[in-house]
Amino acid sequence: MTLSRRNFLRTAALATLAFPALVRARNLNSQLQIAAVGTEAKGFDDIKEIGSHPKAKYVGFCDIDAARFARAEAKYPGVARFADFREMYAKLGDTFDAVSVSTPDHMHALPTMMAMRLGKHVYCQKPLTHTVWEARQLRLQAAKSKVRTQMGNQIHSAAEYRTGVKLIQTGRIGKILAVHTWHPNTGNRYTNMTAAPASAPVPAGVSWDLWLGCSPTREFAPDVYHPFKWRDWVDFGSGTMGDFGCHLLDPVFTALKLGNPIYVKAESVGANAQTWCREQTIEWLFPGTEYTKGDTLKVTWYDGGRLPDLALAQMPAGKKFVAAGSIFIGELGVMMLPHVGMPQLFPEAKFGKNLNPGELARRARAKDKPTDQVAVSLADYVEGSSHYHAWVDAALGGHETSDNFAYAGPLTEAVQLGNVASRFSGVKLEWDVANLKFPGKPEAEALLTKEYRKGWELVAADK
Repeated sequence: MTLSRRNFLRTAALATLAFPALVRARNLNSQLQIAAVGTEAKGFDDIKEIGSHPKAKYVGFCDIDAARFARAEAKYPGVARFADFREMYAKLGDTFDAVSVSTPDHMHALPTMMAMRLGKHVYCQKPLTHTVWEARQLRLQAAKSKVRTQMGNQIHSAAEYRTGVKLIQTGRIGKILAVHTWHPNTGNRYTNMTAAPASAPVPAGVSWDLWLGCSPTREFAPDVYHPFKWRDWVDFGSGTMGDFGCHLLDPVFTALKLGNPIYVKAESVGANAQTWCREQTIEWLFPGTEYTKGDTLKVTWYDGGRLPDLALAQMPAGKKFVAAGSIFIGELGVMMLPHVGMPQLFPEAKFGKNLNPGELARRARAKDKPTDQVAVSLADYVEGSSHYHAWVDAALGGHETSDNFAYAGPLTEAVQLGNVASRFSGVKLEWDVANLKFPGKPEAEALLTKEYRKGWELVAADK
């Protein structure tokens, strides 16, 4: 079937009129019928985890590579398969209620926006979008369409981050003075490339034009873009900031209830028109909140081997930072929150010893009541839950998730503002959040959005 953009938009408009708030009455106490865009790697993880909910049912799988349906087909046999998500949406019509989107960053926004306009609930992998403007549009459209949404930064719902959030919000280290967050970005492969690589024939079964989607046309190159080396390329990914910013900054935003920054500034090395930078330090200044000290709060990000000053953590001699994580500097002490690790409080002379994550989890399961003084006790521990199941439950029950686009949109905007700043090293970019502008910096302002390939344009959110 060949689906023109005009016909698809007509189909979308009709579907939106017919199902303005989805068919939630039918889904309540029954199954959520789901279509998945992206079926391998993280896409398969999402399919598997969402599908483990007893009320989730798959009715469509979409992937631009015919070889990448195998695992999804084996686990959920007989589900209709498509190469083009637009065709899948049109053919499935009102027989699907929700969509999971797990594609390269450049193609997060379009299938998500089209699904919401059809009244479908959406689970979209992080970063929510490829640009600041896209994040704003998805947030606005989610509110307009009244659908249930979730961004795929799964640790948001895990015990580690929930426990860290509780410690901050209950004042264990007092009001927060500053936050420092870091990641080593050791997985970056192509940050030194300043030109497109040599081209090669497209493999059989791969729809390269569909993979490119809204990005500018370029030739296929083996072992570079598809299936999973696209993240360093400006046209397709969002670099280390996009890969891990929505994870590591999530407990910072959640615990401190941060909103939009006042300014963003970066010191970066290696940024070019083709690939993201090799290393960077990014700082955002945010308005203060009930959990911070003073009128403003500075949050600083480090990657590529850069780290904050170790002395800030007040850790015992010889102890190092975890590989990736954050330190919250408080009036009364410091909390170090590892990426996928239990929080630790310092100095230990004040808070007690820090249990390793396994020991804390063991004590929590056994409901132990230890007599030793520990920094993070069982009373502090918050049980985790399935991020995926929370979305299915919200779609069926008509309630919101805590990581919906109203929250994930501003978080993603801040992350992508950092990426814009990385391309203007040393320049402070004042942020006019209401008008999506950097006053007096038109060259930076131009990177808040991108040019869409003809036929693949993202239409702004409905008014």
